[in-house]
Amino acid sequence: MEVIVKIDGSYGEGGGQILRTAVALSCITGIPVEVVNIRANRPKPGLAMQHMKGIEAAKLLSSAEVEGLKKGSTRILFKPGRVRGGKLRVDIGTAGSISLVLQVLIPVAMSAEKETELTITGGTDVKWSPPVDYLKHVTLKAVERMGGVSELRVLERGYYPEGGGKVFARIEPSKLSAVVFEEVEKGEVEVRGISHCSNLPRHVAERQARSAVGVLSKYVKRVGDVEVEVRRGRSTGSGITLWCNAPIGGSALGEKGKRAEVVGEEAAKALLRGLEARAGVDKWAGDQLMVFAALARGVTRYRVSRVTKHQISNAYVINSFFEECVSIDEGERVVEVRGSGVMG
Repeated sequence: MEVIVKIDGSYGEGGGQILRTAVALSCITGIPVEVVNIRANRPKPGLAMQHMKGIEAAKLLSSAEVEGLKKGSTRILFKPGRVRGGKLRVDIGTAGSISLVLQVLIPVAMSAEKETELTITGGTDVKWSPPVDYLKHVTLKAVERMGGVSELRVLERGYYPEGGGKVFARIEPSKLSAVVFEEVEKGEVEVRGISHCSNLPRHVAERQARSAVGVLSKYVKRVGDVEVEVRRGRSTGSGITLWCNAPIGGSALGEKGKRAEVVGEEAAKALLRGLEARAGVDKWAGDQLMVFAALARGVTRYRVSRVTKHQISNAYVINSFFEECVSIDEGERVVEVRGSGVMG
């Protein structure tokens, strides 16, 4: 009798993260997964375009069979085959988040038989998702410490609503080992970043950077370069992402009528909140690293700056595949992941 993991998409925060983790783990373990009540807690439940594109790409990478893959669907059945790797192009078709599509594809590609090259078009810097620079400099740097080998390049920026951003990713088959991410303090880190704008005057990106550095310099001993990037392209917008030598970062996006100084200040304060919490990992990376830790060999442990519903939802999905894999002590803010060794 075929074993199928069944996931309730309305659990916890009830968003797309449940779907992304479920499909990724299905590909890697070879176990079919059925997800119901997809995005049940969202104003528009069911699959949106970026979710469909992520699943379509995972389907191609793993030669899978999929039922229910249509816009608005609240149920899918995903039956994976072998993950071979290779070259793949994904056009989200909207300003949908490239980073969220990569959340599905990167762990899958690390489990592939050969190197994978992905070219994805969509939004690089959009609301409700990690900017691609955060994924590159925070999440994937931490995964690199675990043994993951990948490269990420931003070819074009894509902001809401035009989209049109383009990212190239190269991912190698990887063996993952557990890491204990120690707590860090403000005096121990060096902060760097990138401040960017497209189809806007250069001073917008410069002011964002200056504002962020000004806030950080009051609290952090070492503030390194914040690169200023100015582009012309299909999309108009701005943003800034900051990171340090720990899985802790901060970001903010520009908006019409919002002063560049406010954007820089918001990003700096977001990073500082992670540092001031005496944590080893910020609340966003605490969610994103969980899947890699679950696939690694050994026990990964870290204190997060804040326990979130995303983390709790992710733990639910992972524990549905690997029993008693993830435990979260909400009082101490400690996440412990007993790796399955599937990619160890």
